[in-house]
Amino acid sequence: MEAEEIMSMLYNLGDLVDRSKDSDAIALIDLSKPEGAREYTHEDLDKAACAVARGLLGRGLKPGERIAILSSNHAEFLAAYLGTMRAGMVSVPINYKFPDDTVSYILQDADIKLIFADAERAERAPSDIPVVVFGEDGENGFDAFCDPGEFETVHPAKNEVAMFLYTSGSTGRPKGVPLTHEGHLWVVNVRIDPPPDADHRVLVAAPLYHMNGLAMCKLAIAAHLTIILLPQFTAKGYIEAIGKYGVTWLTSVPTMLAMVARERELLTRTDLSSVRIARMGSAPVSQKLYDDLREVFPNALITNGYGTTEGGPSVYGVHPDGLPQPGMSIGYPRPDCDARLVDGDNMDADQGVLHCRNPSVMPGYHNLPEKTVEVLSADGWYDTGDIMRRDENGFHYFVGRADDMFNCGGENIYPAEVEKMLERHPDIEQACVVPVPDELKGYKPSAFVVPMNGKKLDEQAVKEFALANGPAYQHPRQVVFMSSLPLTGTNKIDRKNLTERATATAAEMPRENA
Repeated sequence: MEAEEIMSMLYNLGDLVDRSKDSDAIALIDLSKPEGAREYTHEDLDKAACAVARGLLGRGLKPGERIAILSSNHAEFLAAYLGTMRAGMVSVPINYKFPDDTVSYILQDADIKLIFADAERAERAPSDIPVVVFGEDGENGFDAFCDPGEFETVHPAKNEVAMFLYTSGSTGRPKGVPLTHEGHLWVVNVRIDPPPDADHRVLVAAPLYHMNGLAMCKLAIAAHLTIILLPQFTAKGYIEAIGKYGVTWLTSVPTMLAMVARERELLTRTDLSSVRIARMGSAPVSQKLYDDLREVFPNALITNGYGTTEGGPSVYGVHPDGLPQPGMSIGYPRPDCDARLVDGDNMDADQGVLHCRNPSVMPGYHNLPEKTVEVLSADGWYDTGDIMRRDENGFHYFVGRADDMFNCGGENIYPAEVEKMLERHPDIEQACVVPVPDELKGYKPSAFVVPMNGKKLDEQAVKEFALANGPAYQHPRQVVFMSSLPLTGTNKIDRKNLTERATATAAEMPRENA
């Protein structure tokens, strides 16, 4: 069945099953169970989602009410996510790595009526909200909650909200992002057109409370592929899953694959020849990582994608003239997605902040009208805050976050550009550049550097490399070496943590004049 035919039959984001195909084909291999892997067919997953929907209505919950999921990756997570939306309710996956007060804020902000949780996180739920626990026996357990049987999926109204995702909140409280059935069915449509090969086995280790892993699972279900689901990411577990299950398609944030590339000994004794696609998104990619992955996965197409929670994961696609996508590019703007680069009053710049408009753009932040007005125009253009560069063929490249940019003595510095330059050093595996306050310059760059395995570096050598390979104002005034960079709950580099550390370190150092 072609993508257009599939989409003509879909109307609810929780019901993506293509019932014209083999219902006994494996939809999911769940690696979260202590007793070992558990397989679910497409029919199993379909029935589980129906049982969740029936269970919600049986509890007296009503369409439009919001249901939270506080859990690591499990088959039950996907069943709860899909079943909630089938019942006409709003699914709210929550980052369980948030501190308790942040989780409590989200539960209150979203007016959550029931929480699905795994056993490890169930105790974090407040006493006034009912909790259903994955993998637990008894009346509060998931199996007892579910009501097996047929269910007629609810037809949502036009522009009806299907789910909330909460942003990471790196600059304050997390913001609730409502996303619609219609908009994210459009995402599924454009991502399975043309339909992917039917034998794909997709490895998902990114957390399902984040767009990266969640969108990939929906694509796989709609395209009738097989998902290999890890409960959470570890480089060792990720590599072993590829070899054991013959994974063909990887989806990740770049930091995850950077950690994979470091496991040289395990990589050499693992058969990785099955991998045909290695797709990254949600964060910048360095040339070095791209080159490393071409060596690690020689049979794979290495691609760099782009998306945002608010603006959807499908802004870019292939070039209309068939030109190959350069390795460091995030692609060419899709014909069915408006995209422009804005630099001041110039709405068609070769470098500027990306504004996009497409069906998956959020209708506005939940309970935050002032924030909504800041980023969303009346005619639907979303200001991503991401600065892009356009080359002569129209391909776009990520330059940096507008709010990461800082000024050093009158010069604008984009951390991502300095990081890419530092990572060209043969002995540097990863770098993160953050600003530290300075009385004379305003801010100065500080770098956290992960050396290549077994390599020795000193601070002066890094500074000299930066001075030789970039403008003087970009060179880091202090360099801190680390075995690995700290990560947020979405496996991105924790810039807030590193900025605080760099600022504290700089305050203890004598002031320099450069």
